[in-house]
Order: sequence, then structure tokens, then C-alpha cells
Amino acid sequence: MINRYTKDGRLLEYDMNKSHPDIFCFSTTRHGGYGRDAYASFNCNPYCGDNPEFVEKNRELLCSLMPMRPKGLAIPHQVHRTEVRTIGPDFLEKTEAGRTALLEGVDALTSDVPGICLCISTADCIPILCYDTRLKVAAAIHAGWRGTVARIAEKTLHTMAGIYGTEGKDVMVCIGPGISAEAFEVGDEVYEAFRDAGFEMSCIAVRKEKWHIDLWEANRMQLLASGVRPENIELSGICTYQNQEDFFSARRLGIRSGRILSGIMILE
Repeated sequence: MINRYTKDGRLLEYDMNKSHPDIFCFSTTRHGGYGRDAYASFNCNPYCGDNPEFVEKNRELLCSLMPMRPKGLAIPHQVHRTEVRTIGPDFLEKTEAGRTALLEGVDALTSDVPGICLCISTADCIPILCYDTRLKVAAAIHAGWRGTVARIAEKTLHTMAGIYGTEGKDVMVCIGPGISAEAFEVGDEVYEAFRDAGFEMSCIAVRKEKWHIDLWEANRMQLLASGVRPENIELSGICTYQNQEDFFSARRLGIRSGRILSGIMILE
């Protein structure tokens, strides 16, 4: 893709918005918000230690930047597992506490409800946004290395197939900013986890001083295995570790830092 930023630099938009104007998908940058220090400045995630007042102001700002104001933001508390949660229209009727409980321990979301923005938080992990163009179903996936090993992308598409009837050939995908293979240096135990899970290591790993794993490719392979067409996968190609001035990187800033918010919303 040719990376496209909004004029104010706050959002990275995806080509899928042009080809499918009935959705809006994006990733936030670090620019133009209210946060400070390692949270500077556009952090919308409430789970990473930021000042709640700044988080709320940033979330309100995000809603104002979107082409249609969301009826609700679904922002899960992720735990690097593979729980996929379906968000129905009752989400909008829940209290804030009810929404928080529903989104606890969840790393992927699916929905066919217009106006609910499905969101995933990352800061080196891989955000994946999916859209079933035939059935009008969206998904947002958080794929860290543990989730990737456990094939969360594949599991999410399987869940969409079971609930909605999604077929891979109808799915468009955006793979957003995350750590590149060049920057993702890992120990032998991580390499072995991928190998033992059946990944084709010659396609995703290279040995330098240590092993380097290509999480973008590992997830792309899962999407292809689920029937997604190669030409329907849009890769941002932005390494968060190498572009920490524009995107949050936990490896650069530490765990107590901001998060990129990537989202997808079906428009009414």
C-alpha cells in the first residue's frame, strides 16, 4: 500500500476505505493528542497506565475524526491469547461496566453491527483488520507472537465462518503497523514455539546473531490458508520499532507506554 495519513497526521488510513466506502479502517499515530512522556500523545488505550483523563479526551478526539461518529468503541483488554468475541447490537445497551466485562481477556472481535468500531491495541504486535465484503462482517485481531503461534488470525476467520458464513475469498484484510522481521530479534524458545506449531520456518525466520521472526508473513500465511486471496491482503509495511517517533513501540518505550489503536467500523 501507499501509506496515507490524514492531514493532521493523527490517523493512518487504509486503501480498503477507498475500495469499500461502506467501512472505515484506521490506525492511530502518536501525534495530536493529550498524553505526555511515553504516552505522548494520542493514546486511546485505558489499560496501559496512562492518565484516564487524557485517555478519555483522546477517545473523544478519535470519535470526532471519523467519517461517522461511532455509536460505541469496542476496546478489549487483551491478554495475548486467542479468545474471539462477537459483538452484537446488545453491546450498545450495556453500561460501561458491562462493556468492560464483555471485553475482558479478548484478543479478537467480530461484528456485523454498523456504527460499532471494533478496536485493537498494539505497540509492536500486529493489528489485523478484516472485512467480509459479501456479508458485511468486520473483525479486528491482535496478533502478538503468542497469538500468532496459536493462529489467532485463522481462528478468527473460522469463527466468522461459523457464525456468519464467511468465506475467505470474500475477505479483505489490512495488516497494520507492527514490528518488522529486521527488528524482531527473539530467543531460541520463540523460534521453537513457531516450529513446533507447524510454521514453515524457511518463510518466516532468519538466523543472524539471534533468530528474527517475520510476524507479518506468519499472519499472512494464516490468512492465505483460510482462503483469503493474496491480492486482498493490504500490508502497511511500517515497522513500529524503527518508526517510534510516529507509532508507539513497547520495545523502544517500555511496557508502560502508549498504544496504537487500530479500528474498523461498518458505516451506516
